[in-house]
Amino acid sequence: MAQAHPEYKNILVIHFGQLGDVVLGMPAFKAIRERFQDAHITAIVGKVPDQVVRLSGLMDEVVMVDRVDLRDGPKLRSIAKIIALTRMVRSRKIDLVVDLHSLAETNILAFLSKAKHRLLANRENRSLDRLSNFQPKPPLEDKTKHLSERYMDVLSPLGIDGPAGTFLLRGSAEDAAFVTTKLAETDRKTVGLFPGAGHPSRCWPLENFAALAERLSAEDIRPAVFLGPEEAGMRDKVAEIFPDETVIVDGLSIPQFIAAAARLDAFVTNDTGPMHLAACAGAPIVLLLDEQAPITYLPLTDEISIIQSGNIAEITVDEAYAATLQRLRNDKSHGA
Repeated sequence: MAQAHPEYKNILVIHFGQLGDVVLGMPAFKAIRERFQDAHITAIVGKVPDQVVRLSGLMDEVVMVDRVDLRDGPKLRSIAKIIALTRMVRSRKIDLVVDLHSLAETNILAFLSKAKHRLLANRENRSLDRLSNFQPKPPLEDKTKHLSERYMDVLSPLGIDGPAGTFLLRGSAEDAAFVTTKLAETDRKTVGLFPGAGHPSRCWPLENFAALAERLSAEDIRPAVFLGPEEAGMRDKVAEIFPDETVIVDGLSIPQFIAAAARLDAFVTNDTGPMHLAACAGAPIVLLLDEQAPITYLPLTDEISIIQSGNIAEITVDEAYAATLQRLRNDKSHGA
């Protein structure tokens, strides 16, 4: 029997996924906001995605939970933080909990919230489905679907249908002004390069990125290498082997990175979280992948070229260069 859908006054949305997972969940956040326009919606997310959800402006309140600290910190302190989080959630008198990502710990938090309605993503071997009480239940996660569509499936019992679509984010005027100190204005096209990734097996060789930068520079295209905290150790090597005119951009917050990406004419990248941010900023993407990488986690953009090989190191500079030039020719003034 289908469950009646009251106009919930207080909704809690939980998503403890990594940065890219949460970015791909933003269409679902938007759909919840549009469906329940008068509700007070609180989101609980991890430490890094916190900035993305705040920047979207879709939630009335965003609560950040440092999952790594809870896992690796002193046990007594972690227990105290969990108790405090549970009390905080209960104090909001939540009517509906939506757990988009569904891990055992987030399912337990949903149960402890004392919310009358608990809609939890149904993930085989990942979620505690018995703690969900929403009828009808969402379908079992279909891993053949794009991740953003899987999140939309979770919302189908709420009468929310339709494709996920693209999702755009914009940095503030202050972020844009700060980025100008790192990435000066120019009449030349600028191509961003992101040589990092969460695992070495997903990284195109740094020397290939340098060779691509040389090719671009020879065509009067400015290369800009972006380095996040995990790529800090690359800076000296980048300065050594890349063309002298290469702009090295590091030390950016997530909103500042989005403001910078909005000014790029293309973004050449490994499969990593910043790729999703750049896509949401409107930058055309050239994505370098090995053939084993799933395509169900592609960024939310129609402006993307994908180069795959059996091993990412086998992708040639010529291939990346040709794809980048094609993206530049297809530029539709995304930053306008």
